[in-house]
Amino acid sequence: MAASLKIGIVGAGDNTQRRHIPGLRALDGVEVHGVVNRTQDSTQRAAITFNIPKTYPDWQALVQDDELDAVVIGTWPNSHCEITCAALAAGKHVLTEARMARDLSEARQMLAASQARPDRVAMIVPSPCGLICDKLIWELINEQYIGTLREYVMLGCTNQFADYSQPIHWRQDAAISGVNTLALGILHETWLRWFPQPTRLFAQTQIFEPQRPSNTGPGNVPVTVPDSVQVLTQLADGARGVYHFSGVQQFGPGLQLHLYGSSGTIKIVFSDDDEHVFVGRIGDPQLRELVIPPAKRGGWRVEEEFVAAIRGTEPVLRTDFASGVRYMAFTEAVLNSARLGTAVSLGDA
Repeated sequence: MAASLKIGIVGAGDNTQRRHIPGLRALDGVEVHGVVNRTQDSTQRAAITFNIPKTYPDWQALVQDDELDAVVIGTWPNSHCEITCAALAAGKHVLTEARMARDLSEARQMLAASQARPDRVAMIVPSPCGLICDKLIWELINEQYIGTLREYVMLGCTNQFADYSQPIHWRQDAAISGVNTLALGILHETWLRWFPQPTRLFAQTQIFEPQRPSNTGPGNVPVTVPDSVQVLTQLADGARGVYHFSGVQQFGPGLQLHLYGSSGTIKIVFSDDDEHVFVGRIGDPQLRELVIPPAKRGGWRVEEEFVAAIRGTEPVLRTDFASGVRYMAFTEAVLNSARLGTAVSLGDA
C-alpha cells in the first residue's frame, strides 16, 4: 500500500461532500483526518456524518496541524487566497475549490505562494466541462479537422437565477464571488485547455433585478454580480469569438462551445452527466454526433490526480495555479471592459 496521507478539509460544502471526500476515501493510503467549517455546529455535523476523527476551532488551527499532509479547501472564493497561502506556508499540499480566487490580484498572490513552495502540490479543482471529451477534441484539433479556426461561440445560458423571489445566492454577491460571473470562468478555463488566451476583448453586462431577498434576514440586499454578459474577443491569429452568458434565460441553450474553421465545425454540448460532440465538414449535409470511444472518454479524477501529484507519480494536468491565473485574468478583463465601456487587452487585466 502507498504511504499514508492525512488530509484536512476546510469547508465541507456540497461539492466536497459529493466528490472530494468519497473520491479521497476511494484511494489507498489516504485518510480524511480533519475538518473545520464556518461554525462549530457545522463542523461537528460534518465530522459525525463522514466519520472524520479530528475537528478544529478555526481553519488556522487546521492548516498548522503537523499531522496533516494536505489541505482541501471547499470554501467560497472570498477565503481561497488567505487559506491557500497559509497552508502552503505551513508546508501543506493544497487542493482548492474553483473559482481560484475573487480577483486577479488574489490569484497572483496564490501563484506566488505556490512558487515559494515548489516542493508542495498546488492544484485547483478544474472545470468539469470538457473532462469527458478532452482527448477527442485534442485529436480533432491536431488532425486539423476544422482547418484554421476562424470563429468560436461560447454559450452559458440557464435559468439558475431567473426566479427573482428567491434569496440572493452567494454567486450573486461580489464580496464573496469577486469577478467570477456565472459560468464564464468555467467555460473559459475549458477553452484554455485547447486554444490560446484572447489578446483583446470588449464586454457588456447587465443586472436585471438589482435587489434580491436576503438569505440572512428580512428585506432585500443588492445584487452585485451581473445576470447577463456578452463578450467579443480577438485572438492573435485574427480569429474572433462571441461569448453569451446568462442566469435568467428560460429555455436557454445551456453550456456549449462551437468551433468554426476554414474546413469544418465542432459543436460541444455540456450537460450535467455527459458531453456530446457534433462535427461536420465542407460537403456534409448536416452535423453528426461523434460517439466518444471508451479509450478516449475521460471523466472526473480530481482527487486521484491530486494524490498522484503528491506522490510524484503524475503531474497536475488540470488545473495548476498558472492556469488559474490565466482564466482569472480573462474574467477580470471582462468586467473591466464592461465598466469602462471600451475594449481592453489582456495585458491590461
